[in-house]
Amino acid sequence: MSTELATVPVDPTTRAAHEEVVPLRHPGRWIATAVVLVVLAQLVHGLVTNPFFQWDRFRYWFFRPVILDGLVITLKVAAASAALGLLAGVVLALGRLSRNPVLNAVSWVYVWLFRSVPLIVVLLFLYNFSALYQTLSLGVPFGPEFFRFDESRLATDTVIAIIGLSLNEAAYAAEVVRAGILSVDQGQQDAAAALGLPRGYHFTRIVLPQALRSIIPSYVNQLIGLLKATSLVFYVSLLDLFGSVQSLGSTYSGEIVPLLMVATVWYVVLTSVVSVVQFYVERYYSRGALRNLPPTPLQRLRAALSRQAAAAPTGATR
Repeated sequence: MSTELATVPVDPTTRAAHEEVVPLRHPGRWIATAVVLVVLAQLVHGLVTNPFFQWDRFRYWFFRPVILDGLVITLKVAAASAALGLLAGVVLALGRLSRNPVLNAVSWVYVWLFRSVPLIVVLLFLYNFSALYQTLSLGVPFGPEFFRFDESRLATDTVIAIIGLSLNEAAYAAEVVRAGILSVDQGQQDAAAALGLPRGYHFTRIVLPQALRSIIPSYVNQLIGLLKATSLVFYVSLLDLFGSVQSLGSTYSGEIVPLLMVATVWYVVLTSVVSVVQFYVERYYSRGALRNLPPTPLQRLRAALSRQAAAAPTGATR
């Protein structure tokens, strides 16, 4: 009787299906995660247990009308400055790209000047502008005047704040718009010119749609900086969110910490909303440039739940 056993060939795909896949270990990642969690726990413990934060006073001030009024002023100034700054930035960007040497030079000087001067200096200069020119007029240089008005009547605190922020924002918006236009492939512009398309049609139908893919996400990111820069309008006597907190802190000197926390949380809320808008704007304009769009938080949650559901039967049989 023979003792040899017949060997049955095993399909490699069947063997691979029955082998358990062991995930790669990442001890460094786990250690870093533990360190980060410990640091976060320490920060939360310090915020909750430190009596100087006065969380009861924080809750009292957070929705007070004086704070909400300052918040509304912040939103109004930021919205108006963003719109005017973008409009002026588009004009300056076209001037920088113009072949006219005068327009090109004037646009370059404007961008260079306002990116060099701190915003607070611009605001304080405008605030004291009436000392230099008490009246302004429109007319022919060295000739007759058609219209004259009192500068101090028109230049309210809100107007000064909006003009100052818009002037500063226009310099940065101009570079964002110019960079977006220059990012369009030169070959497409040459092809449009070779086809004899009008310059207006060429710009609005070929260059601008592709340039917006770079302009809008960058400008939305610029808006976050503008939103925080509105805190400087307090120095031109405008009581925005930070100005209201600063004014209340002078009156209630013992509650300056909870008042600053109120301003901090409101600024975090506002910038978070803008960040969410920025994410969806970037995702929208990345269509056609990326093979797979970045998943939204809801899509990530669904994917995680699907992975958990798929792994559940395997874990139960172990």
